[in-house]
Amino acid sequence: MSTVPHSDDVLPADVETVNLPEVSERLGIPVTRVHDLLRDGALLAVRRAGVLVVPEVFFDDDDEVARFLPGLVAVLRDGGYDDGEILKWLFEEDDSLPGRPADALHGHRAREVMRRAQAMAF
Repeated sequence: MSTVPHSDDVLPADVETVNLPEVSERLGIPVTRVHDLLRDGALLAVRRAGVLVVPEVFFDDDDEVARFLPGLVAVLRDGGYDDGEILKWLFEEDDSLPGRPADALHGHRAREVMRRAQAMAF
């Protein structure tokens, strides 16, 4: 049996998270499919207080995975970043953005986040 990919908890303490059964319920899919999304890089998880969780901000208002997240993760993984490094970057304040890249995935700044990820990766 393979393990579910996750990183250490590199998230700031104030980041709201959702456990995997809740992710399953929100997306309307079995938990095993959530495991597949984690393996495929469509989502990223951390182990917080012994429980695998996904940052709340990775979902849009319609309880779907943020549109640009899977592509962003793929670009950064291809560029040699591990999931912990990706999460650190996503949740680090960036005054030039402004805000955190993770928050910018939900609006017109998402394309700028993708552009920056592409520049970082290559």
